[in-house]
Amino acid sequence: MARKSKVKIDLSEVTSNEQLHFLLMNNLGFPAWYGKNWDAFWDAITGLVEMPEILEFNAWLELESKLPKEANMLKSCLDEMSQEFPELASVVYYL
Repeated sequence: MARKSKVKIDLSEVTSNEQLHFLLMNNLGFPAWYGKNWDAFWDAITGLVEMPEILEFNAWLELESKLPKEANMLKSCLDEMSQEFPELASVVYYL
């Protein structure tokens, strides 16, 4: 299966860690048994799914203000992936 060229995720309605993980799971094609935590997110992006070439987050500043810890964890995971697995990682835009 070909890698998706672009996935856009709208974060404007996210108000909880659970909502954020549900949105990530649905938009990135994680399996139904995805654990909805940051360790499971790391496992999913590095071994379970093929990440899109471009990943675009809309309303990023809203997420940072509503859920700063979760926004930081999400960005950290994606940054780490691009350092450890650059050929598999998405180019990420935080809009």
